[in-house]
Amino acid sequence: MERKRLKRWIKGIALTYGIIGILLYSLQESFLFRNISLSRKHDYAFSQPYRELNIPFNNSTNLNIVQFLRTNPDSAKRGVVLYFHGNRKNISWYARYSDPFTSAGYELWMVDYPGYGKSTGERSEENLYAFASQLYKLARSKYSEDSIIIYGKSLGTGIAAQLASNRSCRRVILETPYYSIGSIMGSYLPIYPTEMMSRIKIPTFDYLQRISAPVTIFHGSSDWTIPYRNSKRLIPYLKKTDEFITITGGGHNDLFQFPQVQKMIDSLLKN
Repeated sequence: MERKRLKRWIKGIALTYGIIGILLYSLQESFLFRNISLSRKHDYAFSQPYRELNIPFNNSTNLNIVQFLRTNPDSAKRGVVLYFHGNRKNISWYARYSDPFTSAGYELWMVDYPGYGKSTGERSEENLYAFASQLYKLARSKYSEDSIIIYGKSLGTGIAAQLASNRSCRRVILETPYYSIGSIMGSYLPIYPTEMMSRIKIPTFDYLQRISAPVTIFHGSSDWTIPYRNSKRLIPYLKKTDEFITITGGGHNDLFQFPQVQKMIDSLLKN
């Protein structure tokens, strides 16, 4: 009887493991991309001055860009920050973070990924990189390489790192980055081979090794969305001149509430 009961337990555990694994594999993009799409006729209601651009790739793919303009007319024109946002909602959600950049003399350009906001098209890793490349090409038509800062937040950190690995810029800033997409999944479900199961890879660690510009990473020690320990795995791939800054007590979306972060961003934008 005990042996039969043990076999039933083993079968039940194996079945549960298999079902969860199948759900993880099939639904992973639903967990990763928490987007909200908008009609092309939607009017943004940003309080700061901005320009909106729509760039058609083909009949089914549109790239939507919002360019937040300098808000301090007395500040020097310093350049442009290419901002790659996180996995939630769309540009409307991240517009709140524009002021530190636009008040320091930069334009801040945000691009929505396929399926986010007014951007359309197939949401693939290749298209995420293609959208980033198009944003950079647009910036280079107006700014020199040493006037471009590439900035990534959360999901956008890997996209920013990939762009900076093959394009020149003045500086790279990564807020709450990750080692790879599969490794984040593994942080929550370590019993699964998540690196192999992940269809979207974005290996930030690999791209970091090919970035020639200065890199600054900052991450909160109390981040439970992208665990702090996951981000720390990137340290061996940084150059001697790069920085990894720990924000003690910081979470995933509250880092700009810390004076340490405000001073750091202000310093990086001025140097």
